[in-house]
Amino acid sequence: MSAKLTAVLVCPGRGTYNKDELGYLGRHFPDPALLAAFDAQRLERGQDTLSDLDGAERFSMARHTRGDNASGLIYAATLGDALSIDRDQIEVVAVTGNSMGWYSALACAGAVSPENGFTVANTMGTLMQQALIGGQLVYPFLGQDWRPDPARKAALLEHVARIDARDDHVLALSIDLGGMLVLAGNEAGLKAFEAEAEPVEGRFPLRLGNHAAFHTHLQEPVAAQGRAALPVDLFGQPKVPLVDGRGAVWWPHASDPAALRHYTLGHQVTESYDFTRAITVAAREFSPDLFIVTGPGTTLGGAVAQSLILAGWRGMSSKADFKARQDAEPLLVSMGMAGQRAGVTV
Repeated sequence: MSAKLTAVLVCPGRGTYNKDELGYLGRHFPDPALLAAFDAQRLERGQDTLSDLDGAERFSMARHTRGDNASGLIYAATLGDALSIDRDQIEVVAVTGNSMGWYSALACAGAVSPENGFTVANTMGTLMQQALIGGQLVYPFLGQDWRPDPARKAALLEHVARIDARDDHVLALSIDLGGMLVLAGNEAGLKAFEAEAEPVEGRFPLRLGNHAAFHTHLQEPVAAQGRAALPVDLFGQPKVPLVDGRGAVWWPHASDPAALRHYTLGHQVTESYDFTRAITVAAREFSPDLFIVTGPGTTLGGAVAQSLILAGWRGMSSKADFKARQDAEPLLVSMGMAGQRAGVTV
């Protein structure tokens, strides 16, 4: 019998359940009883069930992308995909995630139970939606060839800092996302960047609908509400290593659940999330055969590839290098793509 392939599991965040993903749980979620448990939690809170949302006749931007709905849908889709991986062929050696995907990563790594992880994701998504403080936009700093350009990135971040220093303006790096900067702030800060940044590809800077100023100090009231609502006994030891939004590794049998909760409901909410660093650490620390990006959606794969290029992993320094490597022996699998999904599921 051939040796298992090793994989780092990557969990996507907000903005990944869209029109094409409608029905994703119905098509792919492997455990009806577990989905019913998630639905029961939603009913207790007076919320639409995931089954009703996912089974809707048509996708509604206003309904499906709200934080109180999107977080539960994305968490369930991610966890369902993780449960569907063929563990006879693939050994998951570490788990990480992007932004809200950290909550999913906690469950996929076994640091919280599936039900408790849903409680965390659904609670935080609901609190974010109720407060809806500030907003987010995305802006690329890499060119079409994805070659590292640290000078351009530094210049953009300096411009962000100058805007943030203006009276009544708030703007900060929310997520370091491969070749993209996700910026967050108040309306004055976001509008200033939109007015002053050079347009790219006819669509950037791109404002993200139904997104708050995630991963900035503006979210401290939400973080405080989360800490009040989510006790430490929801958290435990991860069963496989977890790489967080600082690039820190939470190891099995060596992690403090109280510290894990403190990070999850503190730094993770109110400080920049460095997804690029998380992927870099995962690659260098665990040297996996594959990076498996769960669904929903297919947009996070590019950020993973760009992060690996920025890390110079396996000698890659451009989009062409990544494509040649991917064509020769795939290192990135997106479970949101049917053809790729089939290669890693039971």
